[in-house]
Amino acid sequence: MDFPCSNTLWCGAMALLFIIIVLSTKRSMIHRGNPSQLPPLVNGIALLALLPNLLKKGLHDVVNDLYVKHGSVFMAGLFGPNVTFLIGPEVTAHFFQGLESEISHGKMFVFAVHMFGNAIGLGRDIAIQNEQRRFNSEALKMSRMRSHVSPMLDEVESYFDKWGKEGIVDLKCEFELLLMLIASRCLLGNEVRENMFGEVQTLFHELGSGMNITSLLFPQLPIPSNRRRDRARIRLTQILSEVIDSRKISGRVEEDTLQKLIDSKYKDGSSTTVEEVAGMAMAMLFVGKHSSSITSTWTGARLLSHPTFLKAAIEEQIQIAKKYKDGLDNNAFMEMETLHNCIKEVLRMHPPMGVLVRKAHKKFTVQTKEGKKYEIPQGQIVASPTVVSNNIPYIYKDPHVYDPDRFGPERQEDKVGGKFSYTSFSGGRHVCTGEAFAYLQIKVIWSHLLRNFEFELISPFPETDWSKFLAEPKGNLFVRYKKTEFLQ
Repeated sequence: MDFPCSNTLWCGAMALLFIIIVLSTKRSMIHRGNPSQLPPLVNGIALLALLPNLLKKGLHDVVNDLYVKHGSVFMAGLFGPNVTFLIGPEVTAHFFQGLESEISHGKMFVFAVHMFGNAIGLGRDIAIQNEQRRFNSEALKMSRMRSHVSPMLDEVESYFDKWGKEGIVDLKCEFELLLMLIASRCLLGNEVRENMFGEVQTLFHELGSGMNITSLLFPQLPIPSNRRRDRARIRLTQILSEVIDSRKISGRVEEDTLQKLIDSKYKDGSSTTVEEVAGMAMAMLFVGKHSSSITSTWTGARLLSHPTFLKAAIEEQIQIAKKYKDGLDNNAFMEMETLHNCIKEVLRMHPPMGVLVRKAHKKFTVQTKEGKKYEIPQGQIVASPTVVSNNIPYIYKDPHVYDPDRFGPERQEDKVGGKFSYTSFSGGRHVCTGEAFAYLQIKVIWSHLLRNFEFELISPFPETDWSKFLAEPKGNLFVRYKKTEFLQ
């Protein structure tokens, strides 16, 4: 999912933001609103002056500098329409909770139709989109997690049993493969995991060809990456269609997410089609696997760089292992509050999606913490940079310090800060439906590693690679491991 030209302005989320602006506005006129009520504008010349910092420091530092200078609401314009940035819980309530008719993704992610088919998402009208979101939410809701624990444990234990007594591995590569195994089994089912994993893994890699900047801007252009993407989508749809048809013909019912999507029904009583189920399953796996792999890697980097929190996480595993002598179940993972907070803090500091974007279909007004009111015009592109909102000093004490205790019962900084103080999983109407699934699989992985291995970080602590669609650790994450006996 690399963006080409990663040493130019087209790096990371800023590239995505520009793409979204182009796709969603094109030549349409933007209502300017009352100039006296508009947010302060950072014009093209000022933005060009920030280019060296963007390339050197990355997205977070540049947007944070603008936030410090201009406040929680400001506009930026470069080579096209202005984008309004909203930073902090005081000004983002409408961004996250507004009705679809007032603020939404609109047609910003039309390239996804070419990746997952026109039976889902932007290929359908808003009513169908909302019902399909409900299907996704129900398939991944908390009460469903219990059925995923056993297959996740099986995959994790089997995978790490193949490691030697000691050695050196790249955790980044290891997690990418392991998360694909887990996602294939839990989301797509045993048929895919046991019989077609190699082909499906390759196809999802090819599907990722559609995430380069040319494909995002021109998804229908007859270029090699788009052809690979289309071939992969067609073959994946065929594979999943065969699995779905086989289950329906035989009457076989499985305990996986694919089955939940098959059994889903629209409000009018009609069932989901094969194409709809295949598209939803592909999108769910594609997004979830990448973000969980990235977070698992960052969790390793942070824990192995902070001995105090690593020790606390290991101690928690010792206590839980003693309590659940017959094996870990969903209740055990729910009780892993220390590990949960370690992961949550990673997601605060390293959200995979650094900027969330919407389009305002109706004008609305926001009021800052200081009491200033600004009008956001109709037709405006609106961005909420998670990489900045998750690091606001008046909400998070020493925000640049890795401190999982900030989410503990004595502090609960995200709760004290108010709704939308923590938006790593978005929020409101567009909150990530896979949050519970993501936490569970990362806990299963790191619970096993903490109970069975000692680690030493060999690589330097990684920088963030903003040249990726989802920001990830740059380069490899090599660790030296040694199998232990104390919790086996």
